[in-house]
Amino acid sequence: DAGIIPDVYNNANLTENAAKICNLNENIFNRFLSLWLRSSYLQDIINSEIKSGAQGKLALARIKSLPLILPPLQEQHEIVRRVEQLFAYADTIEKQVNNALTRVNSLTQSILAKAFRGELTAQWRAENPELISGENSAAALLEKIKAERAASGGKKTSRKKA
Repeated sequence: DAGIIPDVYNNANLTENAAKICNLNENIFNRFLSLWLRSSYLQDIINSEIKSGAQGKLALARIKSLPLILPPLQEQHEIVRRVEQLFAYADTIEKQVNNALTRVNSLTQSILAKAFRGELTAQWRAENPELISGENSAAALLEKIKAERAASGGKKTSRKKA
């Protein structure tokens, strides 16, 4: 991974698996360099270099030989601006998706609760009493199931899997 070390940590020690690029010339925008180092293009090169080595590390000499695409400074600033704008947009979309998922989950719970309380079918039941009374009532259907089980010797019938 790559990043920009805040000035507060200027004299901090690094582990043996880290390299610090310092003393950039005035033609390199540090935020552009950070984006370039994290780009999928360069990461693919780095990963292939790591796999070709025996220790699974990238030697400093290899790091120094990595390609650096360096557009003019003004273009670097514009690239960083656009990438950061797109990341901000992606963050906004991610928040909207998470909010929508939360609403869907609560809506699902609400629908299930209403279904168990019979609120979803109240109007239909009022309009179609003949379909849920007499031989179609829950009590009649339960008695029919009990009679079928008794006739089969109490064996439960298994459903066929689709």
